[in-house]
Amino acid sequence: MVSTLPPLEPLLRTSAKRTRAIFESCPDDSLGDEDKSSRIRLATKIHDEYRNFKELPAALLSQQSQVGPARPNEARKMIAAGPTDSNTSRMIATIDQTPTPEPSTFSTKLSHALQLHKTTRTIKPTYHPPWKLMRVISGHLGWVRSAAVEPGNKWFVTGAGDRVIKVWDLASGELKLSLTGHISTVRGLAVSPRHPYLFSCGEDKMVKCWDLEANKVIRHYHGHLSGVYTLALHPTLDVLVTAGRDASARVWDMRTKAQIHVLAGHTGTISDVACQESDPQVITASMDSTVRLWDLAAGKTMTTLTHHKKSVRSLGVHPTEYTFATGSAGGNNIKKWKCPEGSFVFNFSGHNAIINTLSVNSEGVLFSGGDNGTLSFWDYHTGTPFQNMEDIPQPGSLEAEAGVFCSTFDQTGTRLITGGADKTIKIYAEQAPE
Repeated sequence: MVSTLPPLEPLLRTSAKRTRAIFESCPDDSLGDEDKSSRIRLATKIHDEYRNFKELPAALLSQQSQVGPARPNEARKMIAAGPTDSNTSRMIATIDQTPTPEPSTFSTKLSHALQLHKTTRTIKPTYHPPWKLMRVISGHLGWVRSAAVEPGNKWFVTGAGDRVIKVWDLASGELKLSLTGHISTVRGLAVSPRHPYLFSCGEDKMVKCWDLEANKVIRHYHGHLSGVYTLALHPTLDVLVTAGRDASARVWDMRTKAQIHVLAGHTGTISDVACQESDPQVITASMDSTVRLWDLAAGKTMTTLTHHKKSVRSLGVHPTEYTFATGSAGGNNIKKWKCPEGSFVFNFSGHNAIINTLSVNSEGVLFSGGDNGTLSFWDYHTGTPFQNMEDIPQPGSLEAEAGVFCSTFDQTGTRLITGGADKTIKIYAEQAPE
């Protein structure tokens, strides 16, 4: 015999009635009591919060009595001049019993915040003279991917897709020396300020140390599993940091060639690395769209910056200010950061291109070079662009070969060296005021 289940509808109705009976806070017959209790609650709250402000403090009362007797209900009366009678030319005083409305705390705070925001955004940028193309140097047979100026400011080096490192005279632009040894594109260069050494790295997985007195390779640093795209020298320690396509940055003892740390954590190619004296002593930018700040002593990540939406291709560290900028693709693609915690400062908005290179000089000029050949000069302190230019490919190049790949200011900050897809090196300089 199959038993039939009772219908659900009456059961649900009964259940709902019981639930209401249990959880109902004010049944219909006690609405009057609830109203009374809410009034008492409000009165008690007002008394607790405002009892100290019902009467003026004794000090203010004594001051008022010295000035003269106050009229009753004066605070609640607003005396305003009424309409003028043309015949008698008398003013009729009208008394308004409405209390003067006090501005709400919220609106006051909001207006103050908006006012503050307005003042912070209208800071005038520092004047910077415009920059002008002064020299175009040809000589490489491939894309110019790296450039570095020596500490004495007499010459600079460039590395390119033709696998050659070339040394140029900074004043005249003449070729002084060609160094061969890499078997693939030279992607990173750095000249040591404390030794007669030049460091280079390339897509051939090699990291080389060149003795500039003998003009030959004296050390190799073996360890990278694929192309090495960037390197940086520590300003005070005998330490070299290299990074590249294997998503790791490696810290080397410059003299013994020993690998001190492998800075692992990125999940994509590391496109740029920078070193500085204070923590974070190593900063890396990666194609995984993050920037990492590293604790060099421990060999671990201090902070990961995840603000960029697309691959981060370039870093520009201010020479003196303890801040740095990063460049990527997409909107709001250049960002400024403050060390040591890597707090976000603001966006440099307006250079809509893939930013391949950033450089900052001590005068507060930030240069950004785009993959499409667009160049922008910014006031570093306010994020205001003061000059936009187009890279003009040399005759015989395709229009598509206008990309800028690398840039560096000279030691004085008055000349800018760029390398591009048209195989040339271009030198820009500040225009002197007429």
